[in-house]
Amino acid sequence: MSDKNVETMRHSLSHVMAAAVLEMFPEAKLAIGPAIENGFYYDFDLPRTLIPEDLPLIEEKMKAIVKKGYTFEKAEIPAIEALQETKKNNQIYKADLIQDLMNQGEKTVSFYRMNSFTDLCKGPHVKTTKEIGAFKLTSIAGAYWRGNEKNKMLQRIYGVAFPTQKELETYLEMLEEAKKRDHKRLGPDLGLFMFHETAPGMPYWLPNGVIILNELINFWRVEHTERNYVEIKTPLINKKELYEISGHWDHYQEEMFISKTENKEIYALKPMNCPNAMVVFGSKKRSYRELPMRLGDTDTLHRNERSGTLNGLLRAREFSQDDAHIFVAESQIKDEYRNIFEIVERFYSIFGLDYSFRLGTRPDKYMGDKKIWDKAEKELKEILVESKKPFTILEGDGAFYGPKIDILMKDSLGREWQMGTIQLDFQIPLRFNLTYTNEEGKEKTPVVIHRVIYGSLERFMGILVEHTAGAFPLWLSPVQVRLIPVSDKFIKFSERIEKQFREENIRVEIDKDTESVGKKIRNAELMKTPYMIVVGEKEEKSGLLPIRSYLKGDLGNLKLDKFIEKIKKEINDKK
Repeated sequence: MSDKNVETMRHSLSHVMAAAVLEMFPEAKLAIGPAIENGFYYDFDLPRTLIPEDLPLIEEKMKAIVKKGYTFEKAEIPAIEALQETKKNNQIYKADLIQDLMNQGEKTVSFYRMNSFTDLCKGPHVKTTKEIGAFKLTSIAGAYWRGNEKNKMLQRIYGVAFPTQKELETYLEMLEEAKKRDHKRLGPDLGLFMFHETAPGMPYWLPNGVIILNELINFWRVEHTERNYVEIKTPLINKKELYEISGHWDHYQEEMFISKTENKEIYALKPMNCPNAMVVFGSKKRSYRELPMRLGDTDTLHRNERSGTLNGLLRAREFSQDDAHIFVAESQIKDEYRNIFEIVERFYSIFGLDYSFRLGTRPDKYMGDKKIWDKAEKELKEILVESKKPFTILEGDGAFYGPKIDILMKDSLGREWQMGTIQLDFQIPLRFNLTYTNEEGKEKTPVVIHRVIYGSLERFMGILVEHTAGAFPLWLSPVQVRLIPVSDKFIKFSERIEKQFREENIRVEIDKDTESVGKKIRNAELMKTPYMIVVGEKEEKSGLLPIRSYLKGDLGNLKLDKFIEKIKKEINDKK
């Protein structure tokens, strides 16, 4: 079954679910029910709050409807008649949608009928319910009508659907595994991060998490320094005038945290780094000899995401990006993209992540000249073809100032995530009146490439936790070796070993608790420590240490210097 047919099946299932819900609650008011990735949902205004036990009851009713093999029949109705009928039936949300269509100039609207159930919909649908595959209702959530917090909270029922029962079962198994790997649970358990109600959407980084963040940033610094990037740091709060120049005030104001000073000046916490990078470039006269100028930073950003969209580290209000703004001449664009693609390959291969690219083209609300947009999109398509990496095109998904290439990666569970992005910008440099002197002594406007590779470091961390199930590669692990003395008598010997590890910059801890050795080993495994060594009389006398790997089990006995040599290589190679 093609992707389009699967989407049609999933959308048809949302109608089947609405029909089943109406059987249970004849007074229900229907809102919307689209197909989504891997499934579908429908929003309802119901006489009571749903409970998890309702889902299997609704599901059984849906299966009975599917089994009947009802056909989907389309009918075009004058919009004014449809509006009157929906109001008469007290379907206020459908009436709201029809009124919107009429305001847009629509004279007729389409409905689909399935047995006695009729719903406003543009379609398409399967021919009969017998074409519907395997499905399962999964959860209940709240959803404001039209996503507006000022509107009534509706009840949303989610379901998943696939062409075959086998595909459904595989997906449900993946969901169960994802629950075990949930970063919101593993993060606090492993001492990485936590959240608190006094700062919604803003993580507290705990000691172990800070170690990993610093390692990720150190790796970023080393790799970028080798490629002639320079690092800058810019103010975290700026006057609104900066964002008016860049265009973000008009396009992005609702997502900013804004404050006023006593003299009524308006400031905003910075939601992105690009306006500040423009200021740095424009702070002095520039020559073509300075291009490409690669300015990088990892500053903290804030975006006022809606509370209902917050999701641990994956959607946060405070985050950092491994950002860079590269100022180039037009003739340098292709070469610079090739360099960026090399960095992408280096970073993603380190973590064993498969990735592809997605080109986002001109959105409905864009800034600048259409001809410049067309030229930029043409160049990016050529670059993507030359890269020989798989890519897709998502029409209208570009930034307001230029087309973009998103990096899509798959984790160990096969889930796809949008991570980094590479955006080509002919517009904002013009708004800041940025220029450089070319070889002929003439003033030219640079092109800017906005790019992040990790993306949000917080989001990358959340995905990395789930990708590895918290068992980080050795170079990232907060504690790389745990020493387990069999009794207090061997703590001094453990401390001598610890000293040698620390001299080699290996992160080590001694478990000095009074628990049994078995319990200490279990604790080390729960913390997913890469290596553990049990230390006792035999080890002190022989100098041979029993090495246990979290991933591979017992590795036998090694002299300390040999073991240090082994793991230093593993750390340096970033295996």
